[in-house]
Amino acid sequence: MSLLMASVLATVPISALNLPEQSVILLDNPVQQSTQENLSQVVSPAEITPPEFVQPDINTSPIIKNKYENILRKNREKIKFISSLNLLKLKDTQPGTEVAQNQENTEELSLSPHPPDSDNQMSQVTSVSQIQDVQPSDWAFGALQSLVERYGCIAGYADRTYLGNRSISRYEFAAGLNACLEKINDAIANNKINTVNNEDLILLQRLQGEFKAELQQLQQRVETVEHWTSQLKGNQFSTTTRLFGQAIFSVQGTNSPNVDLFPRDGVPERQGKTNLTFTSSAQLTLATSFTGRDLLLTGLSAGNLGSNASFLSTNMGRLGFESNTDNNLVISDLSYRFLASDNLGIVVGTAGVNPINTFRGISPLEGSSDGAISLFGQRNPILSIGNGTGGIGFDWQISDRISLQGVYSTEIPNFPGNINQGGLFGGRYTAGAQLSLAPTNNIDVGVHYLYSHSPDGLLGGGIGDSQLISPFADPTAFNTQAIGATVAWRINPNLQLGGWGGFTSSKPSNLSGSVETTNWMVFAAFPNLLRPGNLGGVLVGQPPKITSSTLPDGFNFPNFSDGGTPGGRNDTSIHVEVFYRAQLSDNIALTPGLFVIFNPDHNAANDALIVGTLRASFRF
Repeated sequence: MSLLMASVLATVPISALNLPEQSVILLDNPVQQSTQENLSQVVSPAEITPPEFVQPDINTSPIIKNKYENILRKNREKIKFISSLNLLKLKDTQPGTEVAQNQENTEELSLSPHPPDSDNQMSQVTSVSQIQDVQPSDWAFGALQSLVERYGCIAGYADRTYLGNRSISRYEFAAGLNACLEKINDAIANNKINTVNNEDLILLQRLQGEFKAELQQLQQRVETVEHWTSQLKGNQFSTTTRLFGQAIFSVQGTNSPNVDLFPRDGVPERQGKTNLTFTSSAQLTLATSFTGRDLLLTGLSAGNLGSNASFLSTNMGRLGFESNTDNNLVISDLSYRFLASDNLGIVVGTAGVNPINTFRGISPLEGSSDGAISLFGQRNPILSIGNGTGGIGFDWQISDRISLQGVYSTEIPNFPGNINQGGLFGGRYTAGAQLSLAPTNNIDVGVHYLYSHSPDGLLGGGIGDSQLISPFADPTAFNTQAIGATVAWRINPNLQLGGWGGFTSSKPSNLSGSVETTNWMVFAAFPNLLRPGNLGGVLVGQPPKITSSTLPDGFNFPNFSDGGTPGGRNDTSIHVEVFYRAQLSDNIALTPGLFVIFNPDHNAANDALIVGTLRASFRF
């Protein structure tokens, strides 16, 4: 189960995985433990089905388990009887007549109970209500009280008192009798013959005969508890489904910058307008396990937050927690994850299977509800190429510090109408792998490679230069190869540094030339800033930018408004972001944040874009 949870659930730092008790391979794995100390300060990612939402407790309830084990232990210790063998040890020190007179009764009371055959063993035990209580005036009451006083065999009461002046049930009485029998048995076993006088032995034999039925019932009850405890241990796991979820409420807005939509003369043609908005989104995840080594995830989501700066064709103002379904409930995850072997996990599904959810996360600032507020600040954007939803993936733990993840994912896996638009091998699809490394206990590295096919010239990354061809040209299919790396370095528990870089090269299917893009980001994370559990973050980077486009004239995107001639972007956008997550409780966090895009849309003629937000996250 450990590999299953640690790998295919993805988007958690390689070393920040909190694994279940069943872990065999990964519990002692430095790759998994290198950020364990800081997991509480830097919350792992939370997309539609955040990984921390999918760790069902498949262990037996500790309350129930402890209850049965305590009952079994206490009663097993109590029920010991004076056997014929033990009493015969007294033959040489006791008058022969007394031993002979009581030999028959002793042998009769030397119990050897057998477990009941019935499945409902408790049904054979006589109800306490059917047996008359023992009154303080009864001879047995006084007899046991005297034994308690002489041998100190007090049992069952927290204040170390016993009997008193009230009536007790015969089962309570039998429990006290067993305590005294145990004391005397110990005395006989340790050859402390002088500590037991003949009168007490005779009294005990009489008490055993009087309460023979209750002693047998106690023994049967212990065996019943033992029987059910054995069954409980043999069936500790049963099919279990748990519900996890999160809700995000946010207020956001932007400035009103001047925008050069057609960068020919460097003169802005339009002023961006925006409204202060209040939005919400919610995600629910049902996690079901059938064997303890598998996991079925069913994710539902709804939201009403679209792009916060859509007037820019590159969507550089997008927030990381956007979810625009017009408040309609949609299936965001429907995947099945299982262990093919102790170090190989497999995931397959029609939704929720893509590089983001299959590769192990590296950045500590990833998380729609807990991490960076911008979409660009979530992760290396090449991991979003292809807009994959359904497919198959794996996670292979090669060694303690090395693992390999792979995935094949399609954008519309359930579309049968046109092979060029959807299906497993039509439309937009992506195949990729990530090598996850932990060269030291404080460093995590992920090396990414992806191959993607696009039928319309869109990378599908969702941020920066994602369009590869001029909007005035006919749509053309592209094949893209992307490489990149992400690194995170934990300098100390309160400071982490890291960054990523990505490069893509896309070639059209029926045209000459190619299109290349780059992106990069550096960040600093400040766990426990001002208060334990809080998190601060600072990020600076360049969103995806077309650095070279050598398609035929009229097809190149960077100069689409000036004839579509070859060339790359002349200007460069710079993304600067700060945020602070205040963890108000285990389930509630409040995150104010601000980011500024200088030269948005990689155009120096555009005014800087400023996006501010206040995000409230609720987890349950």
